[in-house]
Amino acid sequence: MKPTAEQLAAAPDLTIPDVTAPGLRVLFCGINPGLWSGATGHHFARPGNRFWPALHRSGFTPRQLKPEEQRELLGFGLGITNVVSRTTAKADELTAEEYRQGGLALRERVERLRPRALAVLGIGAYRVAFDAPRAVVGPQAASIGGTAVWVLPNPSGLNAHYTLDAIAERFRELRLSVDAPDTDKA
Repeated sequence: MKPTAEQLAAAPDLTIPDVTAPGLRVLFCGINPGLWSGATGHHFARPGNRFWPALHRSGFTPRQLKPEEQRELLGFGLGITNVVSRTTAKADELTAEEYRQGGLALRERVERLRPRALAVLGIGAYRVAFDAPRAVVGPQAASIGGTAVWVLPNPSGLNAHYTLDAIAERFRELRLSVDAPDTDKA
């Protein structure tokens, strides 16, 4: 669904509901919703965002879902939330304090929902929200309760550092890790 100019103009500072449930395989966490997402009410809604293609190419979903099908993620044990809930045109409109407060709220959400893994989609957001200035993309040493924490590339079309194939490969690494048999319980 393409939003109208009026819908986009009204979208700043809106929030959209999370797609979550207890005990997910992975809770994907965006930086914050963009204007298209705010206007449509769907996560990663802007054309050119590579979240949905990367999710499919990595093997998390059997077909490429559309943003308006986001609730179907729950059936695959997947969910979506954001570090900061308010919509903006660009992530650089967010303050460091918003990231820090968002990080605290995200920790609480993860402790309540207890997914197997939290995947924060954006290294810069993770570094500020979790006070981890040296963090790199991939699995993190720190966990939240029993939840593994991963940092993955931001799938925004504005992120020129990663191709769709490179993002999908990082998502695949996470999927293989999350779906690996748990040998600690043998």
